[in-house]
Amino acid sequence: MKRRSPLLLMTLFGLLTTSTPMLSSAQRTQKPPLHGKHWMAITGKPLAATAGAQLFQQGGNAVDAACAMLAATCTMWDVLSWGGETQALIYHPKLKKVIAINALGVAPSGATVDFFRSKGYEFPPEYGPLAAVTPGTPGGLCYMLAHYGTKSLAEVLAPALEMAAGYPIDAQTATSIERGKERIKEWPYSKKVFLVHDGKSWEAPEAGEVFVQQDLHKTLSKLVEAEKKALAAGKDRKAAIMAAYDRFYTGDIADEFVRGSKEQGGLITKADLANWKPIEEEPLHVNYKDVDVYKLQEWTQGPAMLQSLQLLKNFDLKAMGYNSASYIHTLYQVMNLAFADRDFYYGDPYGKPKTPIQGLLHESYAKARAATIDLKQNNPNVLPGDPYPYEGKQNPYLSLLEQRKKEFTPHTELKNDFVPKHDARSSSSLTELPKTALLASLTVDSAYVDRLLRGTTSVEAADEEGWVVSITPSGGWLPACIAGNTGVGMSQRLQSFVLDSLINPFNVVEPGKRPRVTLTPSMALKNGKPYLSFAVQGGDTQDQNLLQFFLNMVEFGMTPQQASEAANINSNQLWLSLGGTKTDDRKPRSGSLLLDKNTAPAIIEQLKKMGYSIQLGDRTSGPINAIYFDQQHHTLWGGSSNNGEDYGIGW
Repeated sequence: MKRRSPLLLMTLFGLLTTSTPMLSSAQRTQKPPLHGKHWMAITGKPLAATAGAQLFQQGGNAVDAACAMLAATCTMWDVLSWGGETQALIYHPKLKKVIAINALGVAPSGATVDFFRSKGYEFPPEYGPLAAVTPGTPGGLCYMLAHYGTKSLAEVLAPALEMAAGYPIDAQTATSIERGKERIKEWPYSKKVFLVHDGKSWEAPEAGEVFVQQDLHKTLSKLVEAEKKALAAGKDRKAAIMAAYDRFYTGDIADEFVRGSKEQGGLITKADLANWKPIEEEPLHVNYKDVDVYKLQEWTQGPAMLQSLQLLKNFDLKAMGYNSASYIHTLYQVMNLAFADRDFYYGDPYGKPKTPIQGLLHESYAKARAATIDLKQNNPNVLPGDPYPYEGKQNPYLSLLEQRKKEFTPHTELKNDFVPKHDARSSSSLTELPKTALLASLTVDSAYVDRLLRGTTSVEAADEEGWVVSITPSGGWLPACIAGNTGVGMSQRLQSFVLDSLINPFNVVEPGKRPRVTLTPSMALKNGKPYLSFAVQGGDTQDQNLLQFFLNMVEFGMTPQQASEAANINSNQLWLSLGGTKTDDRKPRSGSLLLDKNTAPAIIEQLKKMGYSIQLGDRTSGPINAIYFDQQHHTLWGGSSNNGEDYGIGW
């Protein structure tokens, strides 16, 4: 029997999907699609998805279920902790609008450029107490639950409390602990929790062993206790939940958190915790082919996907064909333009200076930027644009941009660092590659695969009443520094700041300021109703993968499961947001392109002639978690990538 070429199959798939939307039989998937009529719960761990299902079965709404999954994933260190940050989008069916939740912590007192430079840093550190912003997840969870949920904090935290008392740990987390044990030993409270077999050859818990977190159990119990006391005192449900919030940020939990942080050299003060608050915001959005796509504001990288969509309006992607050389080249160039702007202009909207976000998202700006793309060759030195005229203003940073252009030249050599170490999800290793690997500039080594396929997590929830939640939480990943006897791992998000305004004048570290993060939940409406809720892990690759997932559905008619498993590309021609302590570690890698290992040899050859240095990967899709709202049949579809341990349950 004659073997069909991957290129031919790709072309046939593109033809099939463009003519028939949601064609479920066009591509077989490794994981089955999820279907539900009443609710859907998807997240990074099976046990955590079960926590969400429990809340749904108890009559909770999607916010209740999402908060339960968030609490469970933090308790399981997947790959985050209670001291991390929470970024969320919520669709409110009664208001018929998307609400944004900013629960990202801020730089603590003393976290200044001079402080870090005095210690020899070019960026804030990757690990330890000096890497921490203030914890945001406890406050974000309480805020979402109090304002938009229906259940008590006790009900929502019940699964996480049971897990903190002891749950059978998974192999992935156990291996992460063991891998990071030398660093864990630097922090006494982390060593106490994680290295349960201290002194043995394998010091972490073993896979399947019941992992007990007594300190965290006490902390979570204190939150439930605070809620219970407030209810007994006559407080209503919302006020009682916020009483638990107060205990974390101003009470005895805060006391111990600050004491434990300072003992280990951290900067966070009681005032830092008390002054921090979660913020409810208006999300940003653009319309792409009658679909309104929503993202968080420019304190995340989310607007880069919106910029990419504005740019792509100037190209006929269907005519190019799914993952053809011209399609891949166009995506790469578009993403590089968006990321060049992200890397210079994005930052905390509550600080100074103010990002020209309206100009960055303006269709005319996108059209002008798109016209600069060479359709035949990679541009190895994509620079930030000038969005200020599209706001009727003059750019105050023109001289800085010119200086930046002279100072920073991108790398031309290829390095194996598409994704920072904490943000890759472990999965099956690459032991063999097809013969097409011989055509690539560099094949993928096992360490690279491990970095690529580990990650934080995402939470997706929806119910029949119309509530929808998309969360990309993170921070406090392993190896984590635990703050005293709280059991709470401290965030490492301070490293996403810069110390040099030449890199990004909007994102220079300053006490009380939020770093520009990679974390980017997504939501889309069609005809004014929920259409998609989707999120992914993977550092700087997040909005690259989410953009392609969205295009897979909107342009090529895939189902959410097909779209979540489909082969993506990744660009590394951008400034890294995480990992590396030197400027040279983070500079863009010109032409660095990750492709799926089954990419046709002819396409690889075409791309190499266009100036790309190519790596091949086993699974390049995320992992993405998503919910699609079937407006025709009034049902829910769930999708979850075929790498990692992400899992969904629907009913």
